[in-house]
Amino acid sequence: MPYSDLRQKFVPACTADSDVYLEDSTIWFKFSHKNLTLANLLYVSEEKVLGRKKKNESIDENNDKSRPYIKVNSNSSNKKFVLYYHDTLFNCTDENNATSATAANATGLGNCKFGMLVVFNDPLTKDHHILYPTIGRAQGFYFYDMKDDYTAWFAYTLVFNSSQHKGTLNIMGADLMYAETRDLSVVGGKGDFLMARGICTFMTDTNQGANYFRLQMDIKLYECY
Repeated sequence: MPYSDLRQKFVPACTADSDVYLEDSTIWFKFSHKNLTLANLLYVSEEKVLGRKKKNESIDENNDKSRPYIKVNSNSSNKKFVLYYHDTLFNCTDENNATSATAANATGLGNCKFGMLVVFNDPLTKDHHILYPTIGRAQGFYFYDMKDDYTAWFAYTLVFNSSQHKGTLNIMGADLMYAETRDLSVVGGKGDFLMARGICTFMTDTNQGANYFRLQMDIKLYECY
């Protein structure tokens, strides 16, 4: 159905100067009237219509300033990258090399460290080797949250200090350690990653007892300002 006919039939409140955009089930709109109904929006979403500002005027996706955000450029190096996260737990004997420490001991409920809280300031590298130059730090905490299996909940910030990346990324979610890969949410950021949204996929690269583990983080960003 042509856009003009759809607007006239299903969005009668819109004027000729109103904006209706939809792409991948996301709507950006600016109406002169406020009586657009939910049914109108649902219909537009279902039809996946890409409207235009005015008749015979196309949308410039890169320069359209009426949208509340723009998507990350698909050619940007900030859209997808892999980092390695090195955690060395303080064991009361290796103070110089330790990058994390237990802030609250396990409760004794079960055999999987239930209730144990760890605070960390861990190095980030682009290679799996711990002596590779760092490009930032992972700063935050995790705690074990199951009594009958090893799982943890993470909340932390990646603080970048390299020439390639400037800014921060905020990540949080459940680390189901028994799974080969685990997805956490990218919930925000600053600098190059202002208001970023995306997925951070964990994969355990190595685990050396209770005092050291290394995670591969496959980060994919979908939105940012």
